[in-house]
Amino acid sequence: MRRVRYDSPGGPLFTEETAVPAPGPGQLLVRCAAVGVTLPVVRKVSAGAEPIPLGGELAGEVVAVGAGATRFRTGDRVTGLCFGHGYADYAVLEETMASPVPEGATDVDAVALVRGGLVAFGALSAARPEPGESVLVTAAASGVGHLAVQLARARGAGRVVGAVSDPAKAEFIRSLGADDCVRYADDSWGDPVDCVLDAVGGDLLIPAVAALAPYGRLVAYSSGGGSVRAYDLLVGAKSVIGFQMALVARGRPELYERWRLELWRLFAEGAVRPVVHAEFALEEAARAHAVIENRSNLGKVVLRP
Repeated sequence: MRRVRYDSPGGPLFTEETAVPAPGPGQLLVRCAAVGVTLPVVRKVSAGAEPIPLGGELAGEVVAVGAGATRFRTGDRVTGLCFGHGYADYAVLEETMASPVPEGATDVDAVALVRGGLVAFGALSAARPEPGESVLVTAAASGVGHLAVQLARARGAGRVVGAVSDPAKAEFIRSLGADDCVRYADDSWGDPVDCVLDAVGGDLLIPAVAALAPYGRLVAYSSGGGSVRAYDLLVGAKSVIGFQMALVARGRPELYERWRLELWRLFAEGAVRPVVHAEFALEEAARAHAVIENRSNLGKVVLRP
């Protein structure tokens, strides 16, 4: 089978031939039909201390089941998060990280919706917005952000604002249901909002906190780091809440499952539609990474083995 990897930090991605892996206890072997490209993986390739397996979200058909795995059978379509080599024709999934792809949804739908949608759903839930409150989403054109914009609207936000780096993305953001779109570089992000969902971090945390109304909540779910000044929180009684999807998936599986079912319900009703910016062949993984690095994507970037 084919597999994409790299040999040194920041080094070029290349495709190699290797043996098909065997599923271990509690694992599934999946023939990959779609693989999502995510910013955390792209960052680790370009700036990580050492090479890592290129994992992440994938969807496809179960072709073998390891000992003790009982929820799925061969022939089932699943999606899930792969912690090993996922940029490949075949990948191993922990059964606990897999979920079924319903009839009527494609593998690309599943990759574009489930993991990114769960992160967006979880971040929005962590903000605990009341009906009618306003929500601002950074990285609003990203694979997670474009779903967060739609979910905020579907869950009753009174005003939804998208924040982006490039004003050329504004039309796309508004097509998702946002009332307005602002640029990171703007002196002001407009009227204060009740909630900010931040996927960028770093220096952007300061204007994100400034964009909050009194008693506002910022949910940080970025791998980009950054610091917030305590005084900026104190004067407005503002809050910063950290959110990590892996903790929910491992520690609160019943909540993870409830969010997943709600996502598919909203998808079936047309309230949330995952947008795919581009699909790339496995051998084009470097091009796919470049799209994410350049922040030029409008929606999800997907590999199609």
